[in-house]
Amino acid sequence: MTKGDNMTDFTDITYEVDNGLAWITINRPDRYNSFRARTVDELIKAFKLAWGSSEVGVICLTGAGEKAFCTGGDQRQRAETGDYGPSDSGLFEVDSLHRVIRDAPKPVIAAVNGFAIGGGHVLHVLCDLTIASESAIFGQNGPRVGSFDAGFGTGYLARVVGEKRAREIWFLCRRYSAQQAYEWGLVNKVVPADQLRAEVRAWADEILQLSPTSLKVLKQSFNADTEQFASLGQMAYSNLKLFGETPEAKEGVTAFNEKRLPDFAPYRGN
Repeated sequence: MTKGDNMTDFTDITYEVDNGLAWITINRPDRYNSFRARTVDELIKAFKLAWGSSEVGVICLTGAGEKAFCTGGDQRQRAETGDYGPSDSGLFEVDSLHRVIRDAPKPVIAAVNGFAIGGGHVLHVLCDLTIASESAIFGQNGPRVGSFDAGFGTGYLARVVGEKRAREIWFLCRRYSAQQAYEWGLVNKVVPADQLRAEVRAWADEILQLSPTSLKVLKQSFNADTEQFASLGQMAYSNLKLFGETPEAKEGVTAFNEKRLPDFAPYRGN
């Protein structure tokens, strides 16, 4: 097992390569593996390391600990500073993370080991394959905290599960079991928690026997049909930045951090 050249630079994630399989792990279990801007920067860097490495043929994205895969943007950070903290570029580059997951010319497996909620749910949806532990929980959270994810988070999700189910996921913000997610086509396989890494390893070993150029072209071909969602996502982030400054959005964040239901009633006439 080898560690990435820039391993020592990472604080929010870990990166390691084991016999052709790159493990990218969000390492913020105390915050349910939610991401701040630095986390996103590090994830992008790790995906690019795996992309450019001749030692890597398959990439796996997962979360540290047993409770969470990823629970999206760090709402505590958002409440504390009004944003997701400092980043390398000064931008919160979630859309760039979405792009690199799609554009990396190698199959990306999400190993969902717990909560995959909100922006974390979008990340697993964008991965080429998803293997989940029996204890995994799926769902969206944006409208509950004054946020949203258009583009890949909605349009592509509808391609995966169908329009009615995608709208249910977003309009109700319910939680779904791993079995329900499997039945809806959100995940490829469900396994006991203690078998998750071994199952990813087995799938990766099958993929590593195949032609990397063929896999690259196949992935690009699959992506072509949904590429228009990228521009929709950019427009959504433009609107989200503006919306985040409104009293309505701030009520969602405040209520979340105060562990109470938000009062959105005053905004229904807008």
